[in-house]
Amino acid sequence: MSLIQGLIDFILHIDDHLVDIIHQFGGWAYGIIFSIVFVETGVVIMPFLPGDSLLFASGAMAALGAFNLPILLIGFMLAAIIGDTVNYHIGKSVGLAIKPNSFIGRFINEERMEIARKFFNKHGGKTILFARFMPFIRTFIPFVAGASRMNYKYFIVYNVIGGISWVLLCTFAGYFFGNIPIIKENFSTVILLIIFISVLPAIIGALKSRKR
Repeated sequence: MSLIQGLIDFILHIDDHLVDIIHQFGGWAYGIIFSIVFVETGVVIMPFLPGDSLLFASGAMAALGAFNLPILLIGFMLAAIIGDTVNYHIGKSVGLAIKPNSFIGRFINEERMEIARKFFNKHGGKTILFARFMPFIRTFIPFVAGASRMNYKYFIVYNVIGGISWVLLCTFAGYFFGNIPIIKENFSTVILLIIFISVLPAIIGALKSRKR
């Protein structure tokens, strides 16, 4: 099984994998899932790790008593907020040094960076907040915010609001609905639906931009 296939299997069957992680690592399972959320939000080259689906599945496990809900919420919030903060500082440190012919450099050159800087100064709060609910984009936005020198105090406020909102919504959704029989029996489909709903705003925005 390739890395990509293994990752897809992990995301679509994350409930089964969480059970295995809990059985094998006990209390250390908290550290594992918190680390996944931190890396997914904090490392710009790791946007493919599970985010929404991991929060949802963990909430469902908490409803069964496998996780302590308060610890889960606090840990996820800290991981998400610190992850975005680290990503911001990475972008601020290396963003302007990215080579134009590199993969990221094709999208972030000096001219576009200036446009991004002006955009974030004007609309940065909404961007940071809404990006939390969009896979891939939520990993890239803090990096661009840092690279475009978005005001840090402005960034951190929306980082905290977005991180808390994201964790509460996704985790409580799993806690209250994840173990309903029809959802539990079709968990893979539910995860796909969560991912689709999460990326839908980005798809709509891209189509509008393409149309213009």
